[in-house]
Amino acid sequence: MSRVRAKNTKPEMVVRRMLHAAGYRYRLHARDLPGKPDLVFPGRRKVVFINGCFWHRHRDCAHARLPKSRTEFWTDKLERNRERDERNVETLREQGWDVLTVWECEVRDPDIIMPRVVAFLEQRPAPPR
Repeated sequence: MSRVRAKNTKPEMVVRRMLHAAGYRYRLHARDLPGKPDLVFPGRRKVVFINGCFWHRHRDCAHARLPKSRTEFWTDKLERNRERDERNVETLREQGWDVLTVWECEVRDPDIIMPRVVAFLEQRPAPPR
């Protein structure tokens, strides 16, 4: 597991290149925000997480299946990841940030993901809670 990247993953780089080519500018991995979002758009008060399907338990995704050995260990570990993600998203929303999660399996089709991310970035920010 020590070789599993947290930053600059292949799906993240694909999304970053697409958004940069479209003219969007962003901060990377903001340590001062819960969960260290992959992309932060401070002026828009929006953050984007680019999650791996396996590590973050993407529901109903073929890439999120459990290993056949040590299933109890993996179930506990991956469920804690999912719970932590939910807490981070809730905290960000309470702080007035809009949050979008992009899944690894979605990045494979740029014709679908790019309009979704652009629509998220262009919509008006949610009112603070």
